[in-house]
Amino acid sequence: MRRMGWFKVVAVGGTFDELHRGHKTLLMTAFKHGEKVLIGLCTDEFAKKLRKNHEIAPYEDRAEELAKFLNDLGVYGRARIIPLSDPYGPAATSSEIEAIVVSKETEPRARELNAIRLKRGLKPLEIIVIDMVQAEDQIPISTTRIRRGEIDREGKLLRKQRN
Repeated sequence: MRRMGWFKVVAVGGTFDELHRGHKTLLMTAFKHGEKVLIGLCTDEFAKKLRKNHEIAPYEDRAEELAKFLNDLGVYGRARIIPLSDPYGPAATSSEIEAIVVSKETEPRARELNAIRLKRGLKPLEIIVIDMVQAEDQIPISTTRIRRGEIDREGKLLRKQRN
């Protein structure tokens, strides 16, 4: 018998640029629910297609920082970081993945993913949704805000907001 909310394989995906408290919460939630965690890390090509309004660190740098965080957390041995070159990755085709962890912002994408899985005859994934992690000013932490110099990676304000 498995623990409630405990899955063999959990998926999570993202660009994970400027690895911040929101990303870390997402990742820690995945490890809280899964024995193994498959982390889809957006390739440079896919990240460009996402049309972020800031530059994005190269894949290798992001992968290295992610690996260091997972190692520091003591969960690196339960993780597999894989290149993600489309919105769904292996979660659209793998029967071994049982759950996906997403933020409120990306929950609609997880629902699309389940529709694709059902069409392919796969069981839908359990969708575990976390709230967006708020910065000091109660606005969600985001890489865009960090890159603009508004907040640091923990969500601490670096300058006064203009109204």
